[in-house]
Amino acid sequence: MLIHAKYRSGFSLIELVITLTIAALLLFLAESSFSGWIGNAKARSVAESLQNGLRLAQAEAVRRNRQVAFVLTNSSPAVNVAANANGNNWYAQVLPIYSTEVVSVPYVQGGSFASIASGVTVVGSALICFNSLGRVVVNSSASVTAAFGASCAATNAVYSITAPGANRTYQVQVNMGGQVRMCDASRALSPTAPDGC
Repeated sequence: MLIHAKYRSGFSLIELVITLTIAALLLFLAESSFSGWIGNAKARSVAESLQNGLRLAQAEAVRRNRQVAFVLTNSSPAVNVAANANGNNWYAQVLPIYSTEVVSVPYVQGGSFASIASGVTVVGSALICFNSLGRVVVNSSASVTAAFGASCAATNAVYSITAPGANRTYQVQVNMGGQVRMCDASRALSPTAPDGC
């Protein structure tokens, strides 16, 4: 039995070209929002890592009943590595009570923001010290300044985290009482936006 040409199924070349053109146009339009979504996810991941590092240093200070420093650095995390305000790595270290004391295990833990998300920028205080109550304290002793090249600030610390292509900037805030909070800087804190700054 022969099938007539008018009953054959399939796509013509014109229909296929039109379909591919529409698909390419939709992908092009979606690319900009997709890159923004990826940038926001990278910035949020780094902000969460920073928040967790700060909380780890705070908890370790309370657990050991000693001052613990949270340090941003551009070097590999290790004991007494120089602090940098816009560092790509972080670490927590137990501080000696007096300048000649040797702490048996001063290094607590460290991490790298580049391993989580490359290209993300963290701007904030290079060094924060937590006391045995988990509060932020000033420590400008000679041993701290010699070890890190900076002293611990006692003001409310704010870290700003941005990523290329992101349309959001995240902040990690540490207040004098020791509260560590992450928020979205593009939103104002209100009852309807509890994640705002």
